[in-house]
Amino acid sequence: MIHYRNDVARSGVNGRALCAAARRLLAGLGEDRASLSLRIVSDKTMRTLNRDHRGKDKSTDVLSFPQREWTEPASPGEPLTVHAEDPLGDIVISVDTAKRQAADYDAPLERELERLLIHGILHLLGHDHERAAERKKMEAEERRLADVIGMPWPYR
Repeated sequence: MIHYRNDVARSGVNGRALCAAARRLLAGLGEDRASLSLRIVSDKTMRTLNRDHRGKDKSTDVLSFPQREWTEPASPGEPLTVHAEDPLGDIVISVDTAKRQAADYDAPLERELERLLIHGILHLLGHDHERAAERKKMEAEERRLADVIGMPWPYR
């Protein structure tokens, strides 16, 4: 289930299409029974969230707040165990930043929102891009998920 909330009046966001994309992405990840919350906000709200939760006093494009409990592996090399009955987490997207980035890429807003949604979902699932190896793995998964929803990658 996707819990959707748009806090920005006249944002231009097609919430139904974005939620449909989220459902297809979760299915593509084998998480079709998972739930997540998706919230559209302004740069002002995003700046507050980023400052309060990450200590960075600036807006950003997407934030992810995982809610699942992960069990550490019993031995090195084993995967983390996920408790699937828990909600996946919350994704917050700044529509103001998404609009600027879409313009920079000469892409429709819908495509940029889908790209940020993919990125946010992967963070909820534990992916990261701080190190080169992690970034490479996350980028490959982003490309795979773009295919799941029929999104060209990279787009311009």
